[in-house]
Amino acid sequence: MSDSKCELRSILLPASNLERSLAFYQDGLGLAVRMRDRDVYAELSAGSIKLALATPANHPVPETALPVFRSEDVSVAVSRLLATGATVLSGPVEGAHEIRAVLRDPSGNPFVVYRSRA
Repeated sequence: MSDSKCELRSILLPASNLERSLAFYQDGLGLAVRMRDRDVYAELSAGSIKLALATPANHPVPETALPVFRSEDVSVAVSRLLATGATVLSGPVEGAHEIRAVLRDPSGNPFVVYRSRA
């Protein structure tokens, strides 16, 4: 993937109670857990993209669902997005697992652009 293209990788949903949310998506929809980070974050297999669940402490905009896009160069992606009308809510910042920026599109919808650190 070139640094000029972003790819939808997951949808990040807020989860007030991770255990309850995991049970719902596992038992109700039959999704399998891909990974889990303690009681604050989990990813489930949902076809070609992941469904991610995060508690308010680990969700960048905890009141809404967010599309999450991967980019090889977050700074280049953010610059390109700013030029096309996005606004930055935070970042890019380096976290334990990724470099992440949170933005809003011209209609006000928040979304994430990230690059894995590993």
